[in-house]
Amino acid sequence: MQFIYVLRLIPRLINEEAWTEEDNKIVEEHFSYLQKYQKSGKLILAGRTTLDDEDNFGLVIIKSSEVEANDMMHNDPAVKKGIMTATLYPYRVALISENNV
Repeated sequence: MQFIYVLRLIPRLINEEAWTEEDNKIVEEHFSYLQKYQKSGKLILAGRTTLDDEDNFGLVIIKSSEVEANDMMHNDPAVKKGIMTATLYPYRVALISENNV
């Protein structure tokens, strides 16, 4: 099974000038956390839009059970430490390019 979780910054962090050192540290933890799933082969894709407003969002696409996907989302440091909110959806990749980037 595949799942996607959509991440959104909390309103305070929409303005880049409001970011603290602690916020940046949490994002580093979030990135390392996702890299762990990449190395395990469970992460299909992770990324974010480059908007500088409230429409900005991130995506994480994984292959796992629903229970594991839910645990992964809730244990993501950005979600767990409250700088991002997340919503989980069942998902199915229909096409994927070999040359992704």
